[in-house]
Amino acid sequence: MSNNRGRRYEGTKPKLNMKKVVAVIIVFIVIIMAITSIKKMFSGSKTNEKTVANAYYAVYTNGKWGVINSKGEIIIKPEYTETIIIPDNQKDVFLCTYDVNYSKNTYKTKVLNSKGEEIIKDYDEVIALENYDRNNNLSYETDVLLVKKDNKYGLIDFKGTELLKCEYESIEALKGVEKSFLTKKDGKLGLVDNIGSTIIENSYKAISPISEKFENGYIVTNESNKKGVIGRDKSIALEIKYDDIKQIYGSNLYVVKEGKSWEIVNKEGKVYLKDKFSDVISINGEDILVKQNNKYGVLNLNGEQKIAIKYADMKYAFDNNYIYKENGNYGVINIEGKTVLKPEYETLIYREDAGFFEANKKDQVESIFIGTDFTEKITGILSEINTEVGYMQIRTEGEYKYYNFKFEPKTNRELLTANTLFLDKKDGKYGYVNKDGVVVVNYIYDDAKEQNEFGYASVKSDGMWGCINSKGKEVITPAYKLENNYVIEFINKWHRGEDLNLNYYTD
Repeated sequence: MSNNRGRRYEGTKPKLNMKKVVAVIIVFIVIIMAITSIKKMFSGSKTNEKTVANAYYAVYTNGKWGVINSKGEIIIKPEYTETIIIPDNQKDVFLCTYDVNYSKNTYKTKVLNSKGEEIIKDYDEVIALENYDRNNNLSYETDVLLVKKDNKYGLIDFKGTELLKCEYESIEALKGVEKSFLTKKDGKLGLVDNIGSTIIENSYKAISPISEKFENGYIVTNESNKKGVIGRDKSIALEIKYDDIKQIYGSNLYVVKEGKSWEIVNKEGKVYLKDKFSDVISINGEDILVKQNNKYGVLNLNGEQKIAIKYADMKYAFDNNYIYKENGNYGVINIEGKTVLKPEYETLIYREDAGFFEANKKDQVESIFIGTDFTEKITGILSEINTEVGYMQIRTEGEYKYYNFKFEPKTNRELLTANTLFLDKKDGKYGYVNKDGVVVVNYIYDDAKEQNEFGYASVKSDGMWGCINSKGKEVITPAYKLENNYVIEFINKWHRGEDLNLNYYTD
């Protein structure tokens, strides 16, 4: 009796069930797609550590000064009694003062690098060159250092290369102007640039900038107290014969005084508007904003009044528009004399770098932001303005909101593309989300700041400030009041000091 169960006859091939094969393949593909989706979901919610450029900052702790980097790591141990000066925080050149004797007014200096090694040793003293902007904010020259040897001064670069021999009685930065240094030799003043090249020989009694741009030249005063203008290219831009020259320049025009009256002259010495004004505020093309009998207005070079000289105050804004004051308030008037923004603001400024007006009305805390079309756009408090990226952060309606300079709403995730965390608000509390909008830090803070360039974000709870890192972990539990700090910012455990000019951090 034959049993044929499971038997395959020789000479025949097994046959596939194609329906089952297709079904298995489909199931397999679905599983792969599901796994891929899950991986994407988890990778999308991941918060990476922020990439931070290396930089250096002075740090103050326990009454001593040292240096940290942009990760908050100590580079130079805090053991100096005087502030360590870091002229350029991208370079590891740290100027340290030690052996200070206050009664004798003596001290020593040395220059260290990030390894703690002493560099630039061939001088009696190495000094950072200070400069100040129009608002008197302190900064340091970032490519030259002042050196002293045998009681004479010279210049070197940050690598120690000599730019100017130590043969001058003094050297200082020309206030408010880049790459321009006053030298004094045999009691006479001269000027050099940031590579030590002479712009003006040591022949003058005084030298001052004609504007904040070094390209516009310098006012010089000779021994006879006559003034002229020397260009950056060493040429005589304006003959040295005038009794006075104002620090105002525009359209190749200068404001000079011969005798008792002011006048406008061009480089060829042609005279305009003699006896037509008592003071000049600015030169805007061929329009001259003047002051006469304590009133302001605008003249052209022919002496015609473009804007009547009758206003209590006036300042150039943009194009042909001027901010003016009438009846105690400010508005905007154009060169045709037409009011384009009614004078109803207690304060009014034009932010040239961003292209909008910021105004305040009496007894009003929040500012009013006005476009160049002279319409009010937003009311709030300006928290940040970033001209590099082109946005501003305004606290309005109890929240921080972002706008470009056209006042178009933007999200922080659109603008702050280098960040790993983004400030968010829910039910009156602040937290943080990642780039995909996934909550990383729960909504538990009363106030908070966006992540800074170092990867840390300041957070506030119960009146105290602390910080979280780029992954959302609380590094400093809120414990600092920081009531006197204009800027609230952390690098790891260190927070920004009160004096912004010193640009230091402390714990």
